[in-house]
Amino acid sequence: MTIAVRGIGWLTKAGYGCIRSGLRHAYENSEGARSLPKRRIFSHPFKNFGRLDGISRMTVYAVALAMQDAGIEYSPMKKQDIGIIGTSSEGSLKSDIGYFKDYIDSGRTLSRGSLFIHTLPSSPLGEAAIHFGLLGPLLYAAGRENSLKAIMDMVTEIILTQEADLMLAGQAEEEEALYFVLDREQRESALCDLTQARSIVESEQDVSALIGQFTMLRNKER
Repeated sequence: MTIAVRGIGWLTKAGYGCIRSGLRHAYENSEGARSLPKRRIFSHPFKNFGRLDGISRMTVYAVALAMQDAGIEYSPMKKQDIGIIGTSSEGSLKSDIGYFKDYIDSGRTLSRGSLFIHTLPSSPLGEAAIHFGLLGPLLYAAGRENSLKAIMDMVTEIILTQEADLMLAGQAEEEEALYFVLDREQRESALCDLTQARSIVESEQDVSALIGQFTMLRNKER
């Protein structure tokens, strides 16, 4: 079986885009990741978007771009057998600190629930699963030097054991994110196979460098 990379969505401090479709938008002076909802990156309004922490926002942005790149439609009424695995360098540490600070400021009696819901590193993935209607496996991976390579290995096992036919896999930080759509089927529109993707991920860990490598691969294949 050949697992295919069907789409890739990415964000950096400089802009955002999709690899297979060639979408690339560079931020102007007044722009940034917060301007993305105004560009209709989501197919329908994101409920309670304002409550999301930074990594959750970057995660759902990258997932939306990856699904767009893969040509996968979604809606509030549509549930899909798609799983998601994600990673980040600090997990939910920033949100944990924010929650505890709020707890201290509130006299050590209570803290806001809107902060508490993001004190797990899997919370951004849960937010993505809710909005995009994902019903497949959901996992947060940590503790590896190259976690992106590790989650690709996990995705391989999940697809081979037929727990899901489609998987989203990637990493998100406060200022950058990269997500892949991995497909059990090798479609003509696929960017590359998983073996090629793993070789690139093994050689590069910087997101901007990975974007450049996958863009070159796309241009070479065309």
